Amino acid sequence: MAKLYFYYASMNAGKSTNLLQADFNYRERGMATMLFTAGVDDRFEHGTITSRIGLSESAIAFDAGTDLAACVADRVAREAIACVLVDEAQFLSAAQVDQLAHICDVLGIPVLAYGLRTDFQGALFPGSARLLAIADSLVEIKSVCVCGRKATMNLRVDAEGRAVGQGAQTAIGGNDLYVALCRRHFTEALGGARVAG
Repeated sequence: MAKLYFYYASMNAGKSTNLLQADFNYRERGMATMLFTAGVDDRFEHGTITSRIGLSESAIAFDAGTDLAACVADRVAREAIACVLVDEAQFLSAAQVDQLAHICDVLGIPVLAYGLRTDFQGALFPGSARLLAIADSLVEIKSVCVCGRKATMNLRVDAEGRAVGQGAQTAIGGNDLYVALCRRHFTEALGGARVAG
């Protein structure tokens, strides 16, 4: 039985690097894959999964209206697919996560989804919440806080490096906008504000 995997972590933990390595492993063995990434992520070239260490690969950019199961079924009608890989999975809708489950359960193709668990306020993203609820396997990719503890939170900062506690759930950025911290340092940075969730 094909499985739905959710690989989650804080910012800068190597999620995209892990995804690209998994994709390479399949392709090196002559197996076709399908890659998806969030169209809203404009840090790099549109429709490209790019890691901080310089690896990149073309992908299908999804938005709220993309039917992932239909995209995969269309491709499967033309050629066998060994694996579907999804970057920035936190931006999936709950319905799209259900489509990923359909790809596993009906089409028999494993799906590896990579993304953030929580936003800058400590709240779950809709896609992550649904993945945590229905994925067959949950795998945490570890990152490190400035204190050496495991980083689990994503602190949003302004141009001067000050903590930002309010705003839209989605603000696309990298090290210029987010710092991965342990819960203790995240809470301290927000001035003792209660962590959502």
